[in-house]
Amino acid sequence: MAIPKLQLLPLSEYTGVNRDDPIRFYSLPVFGGLYRRRVECCLAELSGGGRILEIGYGSGVTFFNLSGMYAEVHGLDLTADAESIQAFYQRRGVKTLLRKGSVLEMPYADDFFDSVLLISILEHLRPGDQARAFGEITRVLKPGGQVVYGIPCERPFMRAAFYLLGYDIRKHHFSTEGDVANAARSLLREVSRKGLPGPFGLFGSVYEIGHFQKPQNNR
Repeated sequence: MAIPKLQLLPLSEYTGVNRDDPIRFYSLPVFGGLYRRRVECCLAELSGGGRILEIGYGSGVTFFNLSGMYAEVHGLDLTADAESIQAFYQRRGVKTLLRKGSVLEMPYADDFFDSVLLISILEHLRPGDQARAFGEITRVLKPGGQVVYGIPCERPFMRAAFYLLGYDIRKHHFSTEGDVANAARSLLREVSRKGLPGPFGLFGSVYEIGHFQKPQNNR
């Protein structure tokens, strides 16, 4: 499967960037390439189609790519300034439909989206909330629709890397890749789970891309 290149503006141009947005790491040596690669590997799993929902879109770094793959690009985020980010992309020829809200209670109709995308979001939920999150994801997906997510793997390298970037991973990440996969598997059909190796192919898989599908008869 071909890995698309992430279509980025100069990083200084993005609006609505807060301290928790990882876009500020994208220009770093070694770490920046890993941050971009995880997004690109998630994009490679998407099938394209009518409507996609990105949950936790942040500053919208995927929107240029997604607009070339889907007729409608929707976004849901707890903290992003939806209005200003939507206007930012509108000025650059990309129409988005952005709202504020949580994956645990989404303001969308049943069977609405062809794809749901979550990049580095689900690890921030408690393990006990994963079932509720995937219940909502399953509800808004069309039968046969796909969910693609990316999540950091629990590895000593990842804990050390986040420490170097100024984060104690244990204060921000509550669910492991196994917690997330088990919750997804309880409602959806597993298509694939792929590991992204660390820098220079070392340290094993440091990031996992999960791809699951809603059964055709799941109503």
